[in-house]
Amino acid sequence: MPLNPSRSYPSIPFLIKSCKTTPHLHQFHAHIIHKGLEQDHFIISHFLSISTSVSYSTSIFNRLLNPSTFLYNILLKIFCKNSQFIDTFSLFFRMKQSEYGLPDKYSYPMLIKVCSSELRLKEGEIVHGSAIRCGVSDDVYVGSSLISFYGKCKEILSARKVFDEMPDRNVVSWTALVAGYANFGDLENAKRAFESMPERNLPSWNALISGLGKAGDLSGARKMFDEMVERNVVSFTVMIDGYAKAGDMASARALFDEAPEKDVVAWSALISGYSRNEQPNEAVKIFYEMVSMNVKPDEFIMVSLMSACSQLGNPDLANWVDSYLSQTSIDIRQAHVLAALIDMHAKCGNMEKAVKLFEDMPSYDLIPCCSLIQGLSIHGRGVEAVELFNRMLDEGLIPDTVAFTVILTACSRGGLIEDGWHFFDTMKNNIRQLNMENCILVAYIQTLSQPGEMMSISWAFRYLMNPFSADILGKFLSNIMCKNVRSLSRVHISDLPVQ
Repeated sequence: MPLNPSRSYPSIPFLIKSCKTTPHLHQFHAHIIHKGLEQDHFIISHFLSISTSVSYSTSIFNRLLNPSTFLYNILLKIFCKNSQFIDTFSLFFRMKQSEYGLPDKYSYPMLIKVCSSELRLKEGEIVHGSAIRCGVSDDVYVGSSLISFYGKCKEILSARKVFDEMPDRNVVSWTALVAGYANFGDLENAKRAFESMPERNLPSWNALISGLGKAGDLSGARKMFDEMVERNVVSFTVMIDGYAKAGDMASARALFDEAPEKDVVAWSALISGYSRNEQPNEAVKIFYEMVSMNVKPDEFIMVSLMSACSQLGNPDLANWVDSYLSQTSIDIRQAHVLAALIDMHAKCGNMEKAVKLFEDMPSYDLIPCCSLIQGLSIHGRGVEAVELFNRMLDEGLIPDTVAFTVILTACSRGGLIEDGWHFFDTMKNNIRQLNMENCILVAYIQTLSQPGEMMSISWAFRYLMNPFSADILGKFLSNIMCKNVRSLSRVHISDLPVQ
């Protein structure tokens, strides 16, 4: 075999690119193997680049005897694009042990990006340390990726340290810093960094506008938006999202209609906005409009649509949404998608379907568990909700704030006071670690707000020893009045810590 066998077949890369279907690509790959070219890195790089199947790309790669760094990076890019966190890190450690494919300055930005998307601070710090040891941390793209990573993880001091230590910076580095400050909520430093930029680009404008919108400064965000010489679909989307989160759907819709182009993210911002602001009919209407324009919804749009359907409680619409979802390529095994699907069927009255979806899960996940517990609670099946919560604990899932609120609300609805006490007693040592929110205490008050239980509520307030807001105290007093408790004098309201 010649040292560079691909030179004997110069048309092969062109033929690989001409493969339009997966079976055609497989057929051509078999031809390459038959010709003895399965170890040719140049040819294999084209196979990896064109393949749309992660598993197929991995199988091709694993047949290589000594893959180069270039080929490793192609597979890293594929894993990163498909959010394959575990596979990405496994490949990274394999690279470090390789003789021919050590990580380089092109490897690290992809590794850092996948850590950013998962908000994996610890793993990202490991990658950062490895980049320093490999001598590539001074590269402008590695540094910019690290700034973006730390900014998304809200480790703004680390982001600033990386920025300050960079020997060279470009507009991407500056934009990452602006976005980091904005994400952290430090708008003063975000503005200061923005004004200090040697040159500004659309992402830097969009990052600051997004930060202002998230902080509720819509007038400031709109002022910057109007000052932009050039805008793209992201510029419009961040403003639409800002208006939607502030409840101003009229302005969000007006800006959406004004946008010269609309991508799936812009549609998602509008549909989720209507759903969040309890305008489900509008959300469904916009979804139909989007589909009529041949725009394919992503998983986030489908979750927003299912939320709107849950609010409407329309079983026919729920069945249509379920059928439509099954015809897409969206993986319903994803926790947030499955949870929305369970919630939709439960709130539309089809508990049989909701339970079946849950039971068909390959493994337990906290979010779908909470959805089904809530559904069981709504339909007066509190005992089953408690049983499911206990199963969840047996599976090793650790309840978070939402889970704690859901089960206490279920106990309240079902009058399961002893179970409410049991869950409270079981988790009381973790309450401070959970950063117990007001909604949890409200749910607990509702659980105990039965005749003869007001002393228990008073004890619960004193036991937790947190400063409670006026809303919490108001809920406490409201339950006392509603239950017509005669022994109010025995509950010493003055002893309760209030903010």
